[in-house]
Amino acid sequence: MRKRKLESPIVGFGENADEKIAIRDALSYLPLDGFTNNNDIVVITANMVNMNPPNKGVVVGQESLREVIRFFKEKNVKRIIVAAGAGGANTQSVFQNFGFDKIIQEENVEFVDLNFGPFISLEIGGNIVKETKINALIQEATIIVSFTQLKAHEEATMSASIKNIALSWPPAEIHGYPKKNLGIHEELHDFITAMAKNIPIDLSILSLSPAMIGTGPSKGIAKNTNMVLTSLDPVACDTIGARLLGFRPQAVNYLFRCIKEGVGQGNIEDIDLKGTKLIEIEKKFSKIAYGNEFAIDE
Repeated sequence: MRKRKLESPIVGFGENADEKIAIRDALSYLPLDGFTNNNDIVVITANMVNMNPPNKGVVVGQESLREVIRFFKEKNVKRIIVAAGAGGANTQSVFQNFGFDKIIQEENVEFVDLNFGPFISLEIGGNIVKETKINALIQEATIIVSFTQLKAHEEATMSASIKNIALSWPPAEIHGYPKKNLGIHEELHDFITAMAKNIPIDLSILSLSPAMIGTGPSKGIAKNTNMVLTSLDPVACDTIGARLLGFRPQAVNYLFRCIKEGVGQGNIEDIDLKGTKLIEIEKKFSKIAYGNEFAIDE
């Protein structure tokens, strides 16, 4: 597979009650000169995991998805495709039940259900899952965007931009619902790491509006913080997300392994968080989410 379009340890922070504005603010900090051209095929992998609504922190917001689409429309790229592969429900049911179909129609972009083919075989080199069928769209995409919510997760510790790609692209038609039939969950962290090494995430948009604490991916408590994180480096983005949940990267096995294997930047000293100071966002997030301020490095 190709490398990411651009390499940068910058993480942009946006905060606004209107998530569309927060997304734009967070994106404004990223070095996006030369990121797109008019031949690019942009695939926005949106989290549509199951039949829980956006205000529960389970799937992305409809108007927020529209804003991400419009951001790329302004770049005059060749094609924009929204792609999703639900694990806990039929993707089309999620797509239609929450009005994502209306967004796609009104914005005149394409939609691909990743749970169905045509497929190619992707060798990922995992301990249990050594290869997986995957939608052939992966061969066309020149920019892959991960757009998802930040969540605590009952198996993965944390769900953010890396896990969103790793679990959205394997097809339920092959792996079953909820994608457990062929061994993904036998060593979930190994599988996520292997997918992260093989599928480049060119842009991460991580919504904390709301974020989920407790136990995800769908049974936790949604906390609306009005915050968004963005980055050209999914590891850097998820490292900041982990700290907001109270974890260093070592506490999230797949994130720690991605750092060790050079997938992205996970050294907090080398991540350039723009738009706020890390200690301030940690305190603000923890106050909203847990009722008390704390910061790992305070």
